[in-house]
Amino acid sequence: MNIGQKVKGLREKAGLSQAQIAQFLGVDQSMISKCEKGERQFQVDHLERLGSLFGLSLGVLMNAEDAAATLQIAFRADGMQVEDLQAIADIQKIALNLDEMRTLLRESVHEAA
Repeated sequence: MNIGQKVKGLREKAGLSQAQIAQFLGVDQSMISKCEKGERQFQVDHLERLGSLFGLSLGVLMNAEDAAATLQIAFRADGMQVEDLQAIADIQKIALNLDEMRTLLRESVHEAA
């Protein structure tokens, strides 16, 4: 599975359209379509924003072998505006950072023991 296919699966699972993702990233909808088909590649900053939106680290998003275990957030996709998607991405990024901090803390406690 390539990154575009992974993004498509995440987008569909979230109930979002290509047009909504395009607005969120500030690109044309055809760009999303081409990236999902593997005809083009997402830019790294777009992948970072998509990772935040879907609750995935950039490493997990870019690793085609990793199963995408996203952070779960419930929302209705109907009428979702770009501002709503940005707010969700911001919340997801905070949650990802908190998870990473917990992992680092656990590792440092185990090393000290």
